Amino acid sequence: MIPPKPASRPDGASLFSYLRLFRRDILSAQPARLYRAWMAAFRTPFFRSYLCNDPALIRRVLQDRPADFPKSQRITEGLAPLLGRSVFVTNGEEWLRQRRIIDPAFEGGRMRAAFPAILAAGQAAVARLPEGAVEIEAAASHAAADVIFRTLFSLPIEDRVAQAVFHEFRTYQRTQPILNLAAFLPLPAWVPRLHRRATRRSAATIRRLIGQMTEARATAIAAGTAPDDLATRIMTTPDPVTGSRFGTAEMVDQVAIFFLAGHETSASALSWALYLLASHSAAQDRVAVEAAAMTEDFASLATLRFTRDVFREALRLYPPVPMMVRETAKPEEMRGRAVPKGAQIVLSPWHLHRHERLWANPDGFDPDRWQTEAGKSSARDAYLPFSSGPRVCPGAGFAMLEGTLLLALLVRSFRFDVVEGRVPVPVAHLTVRGKDGIWLKASRRSNP
Repeated sequence: MIPPKPASRPDGASLFSYLRLFRRDILSAQPARLYRAWMAAFRTPFFRSYLCNDPALIRRVLQDRPADFPKSQRITEGLAPLLGRSVFVTNGEEWLRQRRIIDPAFEGGRMRAAFPAILAAGQAAVARLPEGAVEIEAAASHAAADVIFRTLFSLPIEDRVAQAVFHEFRTYQRTQPILNLAAFLPLPAWVPRLHRRATRRSAATIRRLIGQMTEARATAIAAGTAPDDLATRIMTTPDPVTGSRFGTAEMVDQVAIFFLAGHETSASALSWALYLLASHSAAQDRVAVEAAAMTEDFASLATLRFTRDVFREALRLYPPVPMMVRETAKPEEMRGRAVPKGAQIVLSPWHLHRHERLWANPDGFDPDRWQTEAGKSSARDAYLPFSSGPRVCPGAGFAMLEGTLLLALLVRSFRFDVVEGRVPVPVAHLTVRGKDGIWLKASRRSNP
């Protein structure tokens, strides 16, 4: 069974039609030829855009010369009310300083230290999940939010403020399009961005609640009573170059992106992984056997090899962040084509992960590919679920641990089956989600 994939738009669509489709859903707005092309150009009266699938070009942009391809502000305009000046949107020295403070919190033994919190969140998710037809994206969002609050602030999702942030973020998701007008028009900084009123209101509420948690943590740090979690690590880490630390306002920006990246993307990947297993029973049986033998300690993660490969395959087929956009800081030549300064360079994990010249059976679900030489070669050239190079997601290892463990815990306790007539259609909101949710039938296993 081939997993669901959105239909591509026909070639030759007008600029107006393309922009309308693009704003509604960037996946179905693209032509099918992008699954074969090494590079494709798109022009509007306002900017030029180049989608790059050539592995050599991707390495140039992300690894070899990243300073010459800063993150484009066009795509991040729509998230400004929530993210402020977070590490997700900044460039240059501002971004370097932020990464110097953030990265140490995810290094060394932090994965082992985070394991008990992730395990507790997974056990709580198992206890909450009902039998019968379940909209699994909602359940996965709840579990992923629980992980974030437990690892960042040592708070379970049941905490009053954590609950308020989670529910307000659900409102934000429904009001925030992935792009706004500034993604298409070169607006000066003084022009209002016309964010929806509901979007601005939800973002302000989330930031106020995060501010309360951050201020409370700063007080606990000063008193010497703060727990040793990610928030404490980040707030007490000085920049090794300047000696400065994040203030409360800066920390609110960073917590907002940790919540967006760590909650939204993890929920997307976990939901699709469960759907893939529900529609491929033999693979689900293998995960269930592996999970049943798991002991609930950090060392047991090493035994979840096939489960980890299932999660990798879900990230390949349904990368939570389907496109990344950089901008040329100077004129470039790409595949014999002159690319002007200020052009938009689109790197699309969605197309790269399904590229017909780079993957065998690109649209098929095949977790075993990750243990083959061909699969490993394809992964080196064409697998970017967490970006690459200096701007790789600092929580990439954390996300793989979380996804693998939550998947094992859920499949150990439940059997998942597809709901007849409810095939999810992938669309890009803040991440790749099911157009009308992802519905599965959950049945508790007799001997979990």
